[in-house]
Amino acid sequence: MEGQSPQAGRDDEPVDRADEAIALDASIVAGRADGDRGPFLCALGERVRSLRARRGLTRKAVSAAAGVSERHLANLEYGTGNASILVLIQVARALECSLAELVGDITTSSPEWLLIRELLEGRSEPELRQARIALGRLFGTGGESPGRTARIALIGLRGAGKSALGQLLAAELGYPFIELSAEIEKFAGCSIGEIHALYGTSAYRRYERRALEESIQLYPEAVIATPGGLVSDPANFNLLLAHCFAVWLQADPEDHMQRVVAQGDLRPMAASREAMDDLRRILAGRAPFYAKADMSFNTSGASLDAAYRALARRLRAELAT
Repeated sequence: MEGQSPQAGRDDEPVDRADEAIALDASIVAGRADGDRGPFLCALGERVRSLRARRGLTRKAVSAAAGVSERHLANLEYGTGNASILVLIQVARALECSLAELVGDITTSSPEWLLIRELLEGRSEPELRQARIALGRLFGTGGESPGRTARIALIGLRGAGKSALGQLLAAELGYPFIELSAEIEKFAGCSIGEIHALYGTSAYRRYERRALEESIQLYPEAVIATPGGLVSDPANFNLLLAHCFAVWLQADPEDHMQRVVAQGDLRPMAASREAMDDLRRILAGRAPFYAKADMSFNTSGASLDAAYRALARRLRAELAT
């Protein structure tokens, strides 16, 4: 065209073709993912399921909070569709960077964050634990504080025996027994259910942290029974690990369910016909975090008295080392 620079046409053409190539490549990958659920989308779906389970949320609850249909969320969890994320992968590969760096999480906000992430990337779990403790000590926000073994925190899903065994343990040691859920309700002035319904999860976590902080400050010696979902909040869990000797009370999923129902709470069975599957998913999602405890103890297959005697014996041996 007269008056138009010939160079302009050549500059625009490669860009258009590159966009087409990326879209075509993504569509091919997406089509392949629809058939065999490509590895990235499968991993993404697994992370979504794991996060949902860790927080104890149903798919219906997440879809309502996110403003997306349950069908769309189900497709995401099962690794089908979602071609747009595949386009981002192709762009990230072309730029020779990670997807996290392209999208932009906190670890891409400064050169120092990027250098720290590089140092930690590929490290084993024991090495990462050492780094976490060292950083906590450096900044005074974590690590393992002196005297932490005098505060025993029982973690695990509801129905593991935290309250029953915790009270027995506190009585033998002569320590105060703290039911953290009750302390949270005192701070909020209403029940746990009402906190979630009226103010949401973020408010609940703030009350949870306040209750935990006060328990640590007031009681140099204590047995603390914690809510099952405390491990879902990294800040609160870091605080607990830094100032308490954590004991993961485990139980088989069937025992968890039976004990909750025996306590008179029929909500797990009434809420969903797939309550047991939900419970197993929650346990699987939280287990890697529960496993950060200083010791674990399985309460299944034993009476309360037998479980307590075995727990006390194990605990004395662990604290003596």
